[in-house]
Amino acid sequence: MLRYSRAALLAGALLVTGAPSLAETVSLNQAVAKALEAAPLLRAEQAAIAAARAGKAQADVGPNPSVTVEAENFVGTGPYSVLRRAEVTAIYNQPIERGGKRAARVALAEREIGVASASAEVTRLELAAAVQRTFLDILIAQQIEAIAKQQLSIEQGLQSEALRRVRGYKDPLFVETRAAARVARARIALAQSQARLRNARDVLASFWGGDGDDLTVDGELALGGDQATELAEADQALEEAKVARASAAVTVEQTRKTQDYTVSGGTRFIKGTNDVALVAGITIPLGRFDRNQGNIERARAERLRLELTAEANHLERLRRRANLGAEAERALSRAESIKSEVYPRVAKTLAQVRDGYNRGGFSFRDIQDAADAIIEAQDEWLAAMIEYRDLQTEIDRLTGRFAAPLATISEGHTQP
Repeated sequence: MLRYSRAALLAGALLVTGAPSLAETVSLNQAVAKALEAAPLLRAEQAAIAAARAGKAQADVGPNPSVTVEAENFVGTGPYSVLRRAEVTAIYNQPIERGGKRAARVALAEREIGVASASAEVTRLELAAAVQRTFLDILIAQQIEAIAKQQLSIEQGLQSEALRRVRGYKDPLFVETRAAARVARARIALAQSQARLRNARDVLASFWGGDGDDLTVDGELALGGDQATELAEADQALEEAKVARASAAVTVEQTRKTQDYTVSGGTRFIKGTNDVALVAGITIPLGRFDRNQGNIERARAERLRLELTAEANHLERLRRRANLGAEAERALSRAESIKSEVYPRVAKTLAQVRDGYNRGGFSFRDIQDAADAIIEAQDEWLAAMIEYRDLQTEIDRLTGRFAAPLATISEGHTQP
């Protein structure tokens, strides 16, 4: 936006009026709900949860048995010629898991489900924050468009006054040229503001596959009100789920130091006597060298890393939340001060200078300086409101403003 695009009267520019009646009007909560319902990313998260549940079902399955068939004295010389004294043995082998391996695998799979579910909640909050930011972008774009329209009106009025004085030989010809340039800049700024508004609407509608041309929003730029101080539970839940998964992984590694047995049994057919005998056996690994100690220590270290990271992230979120609240109040207070204290004075100055210019007491440069003072005030107001928008969006994300609606939507979601 060119700086000459916002020399409008701020009191009127801060309220957007005369908005066209469009086919769809949404509030912030409605926009978030529509985006969550249509988001493919959330369906991907549901697929991840389904995959984790399938992993739990697989973890509860024991090892497969095997069958071994052996033939002794199958071929030889003399009395051991082909099949004369062959001995054929068929053995059924069944591994026996020891040390609680299956229970540990199932517990780890359950923790995987917990991580996937917690991750889905965080993804929902992130998506809600993106929708909120886009929603506020539309409100800001509407304010900029209104300011640009009134700025163009003022510049056209100044151009008429300059033209009258130039035609009356009271001002040089370049004054008319300069006034025309300012009008041209104001027109360009208006076109840019309208394009910005269209783009913001298109972006918001794209969250649910809608049409930005048929969209308008119902809300206020300055949300204000009492700010939540508690952090969102979803972030901490995800950290805790990761730690719980790491603890389950430690248990899995600990069970692996216990060696599994394999029991076997079968029959042996002796060709020479046509007798059948039973055979049985057991395989017991000695476990003299490999006690899986390295993997156990690695799993423990990973659990400790996640525990410390979770604590550090929680403290950082607390610090960030405290800082954001003060910054948001400062930005909003600055915007309101500019609106109530600065703007009325610069607007009055412009009116006084225009009156003096019409009476020949001031030059066009004086009018330009007065108009530029209004532009600067409005630039500062918009900058403060944009800063407030960014801070407010982050606050709502950290505190989980949309956590309750998200939980409701999540409960009603059917899994693929």
